[in-house]
Amino acid sequence: MAKGRILLVEDDSALAELLVFNLRREEFEVRHTADGEEALLLAQENPPDLVLLDWMIEGVSGIEVCRRLRRRAETANVPIIMLTARGEEADRIRGLETGADDYITKPFSPRELVARVGAVLRRVRPALAGEQLRYADLEMDIVSHKVRRDGVTIALGPTEFRLLRHFLEHPGRVFSRERLLDNVWGHDSDIEPRTVDVHIRRLRKAINEGGRADIIRTVRSAGYALDSDGRS
Repeated sequence: MAKGRILLVEDDSALAELLVFNLRREEFEVRHTADGEEALLLAQENPPDLVLLDWMIEGVSGIEVCRRLRRRAETANVPIIMLTARGEEADRIRGLETGADDYITKPFSPRELVARVGAVLRRVRPALAGEQLRYADLEMDIVSHKVRRDGVTIALGPTEFRLLRHFLEHPGRVFSRERLLDNVWGHDSDIEPRTVDVHIRRLRKAINEGGRADIIRTVRSAGYALDSDGRS
């Protein structure tokens, strides 16, 4: 499973190629575009975990892309790191006030950028900082592939384990069946969306055994979320 989904918006093809290579080497899933309008469409179709956004891009400017992403409900909380040659204090302030979470001035090293990406994602997804994922009374050890609820070990199949890991990395966030297929099974999967329901039922049965509260919330016409107030 990828560490996170990155949308890179950069019109310098050589720099973009270098960044894509370095991010994928660190196991990030990366989509790239040089165009502001396309960036907005990509973010709407499949909201990323983080946006790397060049200020000076084709079409809609980076600062305007940032502004529009912050106005949309589905991307309002997605972290944005701006990449720009504009290093003046006024420009940095403008970028941050528009909604950017961090600001990297060109030129920069790919290693620095990857480190900044990791730091921002750890702030918004603390689970990435270590090998233990926790939510409410659920805990998962990624290395040993063990899951416990309230201290009791739970047996899960490989698919249910990946599904629960995805929910634990994004607690409270609602995912449609299609999004879960992409993120858990992979973009090339030919599994029917309704198959997700079968695995959700298996996961619920396993983690709710013994009359425990259901913490997987079903959102009508939207999908599923890991939520301590969950109810089917």
